[in-house]
Amino acid sequence: MIAMKIYVAGHRGMVGGAILRGLEARRESGERLTLITATHAELDLTDPAAVRTFMMEQRPDVVILAAAKVGGIHANATYPADFIYENLMIECNVIHQAFEAGVRRLLQLGSSCIYPKEAPQPMREDALLTGPLEPTNEPYAIAKIAGIKLCESYNRQHGTDYRSVMPTNLHGPGDNFHPENSHVLPAFIRRFHEAQKDGQDAVTIWGTGRPMREFLHVDDMAAASLFVLGLDKATYDANTDPMLSHINVGSGTDITILDLAQMVARVTGFQGRIDTDPTKPDGTPRKLMDVSRLTAMGWRARIGLEEGIVDTYRWFLEHQDDFRG
Repeated sequence: MIAMKIYVAGHRGMVGGAILRGLEARRESGERLTLITATHAELDLTDPAAVRTFMMEQRPDVVILAAAKVGGIHANATYPADFIYENLMIECNVIHQAFEAGVRRLLQLGSSCIYPKEAPQPMREDALLTGPLEPTNEPYAIAKIAGIKLCESYNRQHGTDYRSVMPTNLHGPGDNFHPENSHVLPAFIRRFHEAQKDGQDAVTIWGTGRPMREFLHVDDMAAASLFVLGLDKATYDANTDPMLSHINVGSGTDITILDLAQMVARVTGFQGRIDTDPTKPDGTPRKLMDVSRLTAMGWRARIGLEEGIVDTYRWFLEHQDDFRG
């Protein structure tokens, strides 16, 4: 068995952490893996010189780019410059310096927000760049589209094997439960938990509750990422296109925001009223990924939504002291 050095960028994040756990399990089962990580304090991925030095010193065989600045509607609307700048810098530095250090295989993680606001549902990979993006997260989406095109461009010019996977909304251990900067599902878990604990009669959710969203447990995302990374090049190339090479990762099913809120209320034990606030933005009406490309290659999600919410809530309860304030 060939030994391999794998650098996981963003290993302290929810997705990077799940991927690292998956790789550690493989190492424990006998695969000869050397796993490389670095905290933000050890390596600022927005610093080109620092990333170059790190790559040249470590010389990984494979890079998994799971690092990104992420957040929900409020965070994206409040800090658009931060979101586009930091994500562009991370992608440019990691991808270019990986190439300079001789890395032939790389996997970068994007987001379903790359697709147009009015993209036909479910969203196929070929919907990319066919229409305007959702304004509330356009800067972030532009950066993630650039990441795809960086990978494709290095492949076309230099013959590298740089791949991209686009996950739907994720949840699970390590999620962000910040009251302002979290995504909808962890935000709901925290709000309904606190409402239940405080004996509140009602919880108000943003928007009409009618938009539909798809959710995937982070352990499924990690499994899908390692599956795509492990595909032989002939199989990957046969199922993609040099200028449309990304692969959607999702559960293939979606749910209304109101139904999601009711599910979270059930899991957390909240029995009060759920109100909607139509004066707040809904965001994209529907975001469902077409995962037929990935399914055809042999992978599908295994963890159901409610099962995943139970697991995420369990992790929240174990770490809730970290989220106070």
